Amino acid sequence: MLMRMLGEPFIENFASVALSPEPDLAVVALMIARIEYPHLDATRYIDRLDALGEEASRRVATASRLPEEAPRFADPLTLAQITALSDYLFIEERFTGNQQHYEDPRNSYLNEVLDRRTGIPISLGLVYMEVARRAGLRVEGVNFPGHFLVRCPAPRRTLDDGGDLIIDAFHGGALLSEEACQLLLERHTNGETVRDVRRFARASKTQIVVRMLLNLKRTYVKMHSFPQARDVTELLLAVNPSAIGELRDRGLLAYHMNDFHRALRDLEAYLERVPPAGPADKEEHAQIWEHVRALRKRVASLN
Repeated sequence: MLMRMLGEPFIENFASVALSPEPDLAVVALMIARIEYPHLDATRYIDRLDALGEEASRRVATASRLPEEAPRFADPLTLAQITALSDYLFIEERFTGNQQHYEDPRNSYLNEVLDRRTGIPISLGLVYMEVARRAGLRVEGVNFPGHFLVRCPAPRRTLDDGGDLIIDAFHGGALLSEEACQLLLERHTNGETVRDVRRFARASKTQIVVRMLLNLKRTYVKMHSFPQARDVTELLLAVNPSAIGELRDRGLLAYHMNDFHRALRDLEAYLERVPPAGPADKEEHAQIWEHVRALRKRVASLN
């Protein structure tokens, strides 16, 4: 089996960039893409975003059209600017959510999203944020459960003012009403009552990076693409070394890849650092101990 692993210098560089005070999300996303495209020319895609942003800035500067179903009391200028940006990206440039092949890992790689003009909510949200930033608009990520959204903060002039605009980049830049957010939240949280989506915390850049990586890891695990899944786990641990669950998963992935020494190292470290707290934990620990015992015998036989 392919034993691919990212090099330590790359992982350290990734952590340095991703954990900097104001990381460039496009650069971080293109570094993630090196998991699948080790010789990727990132400059080409930064230039593509710059070109999209330059054209979007012209559209935003002269924006006047309001959508037919404009949110009540929304700030007209902000609404017109967001409409111009969305029209440009989703109508003219034809970016769209990949609903037919949602689990395709290419949907998570920024280079592929820019080339193919399709992706999942967080990758299209990233494109939206990066183009908006270049066009002079403030747009931020929202850690909405199960479906990444973006928000454009807008001034609230009265108590009835709609305030911030909530945008779904996966569905053509749709502006979501409170009712639409209610339905979306219920779909992903088993009927939980929605709270005002404008009060959902802004997703920090580090949170966005982690969410991108977790999406990609789940995709590769479902595909049984364990080498790529382990590479993603390496990056998750690079941005959060205290993520004990990722340490366990890295060990289990190494086990599936017959990389016995590294599997034993990680699973022993996991058991040392996480004592079982309840019945479910005890069952998991028992299973991992079985792996560890088998690994110790296997490693001993190889020495």
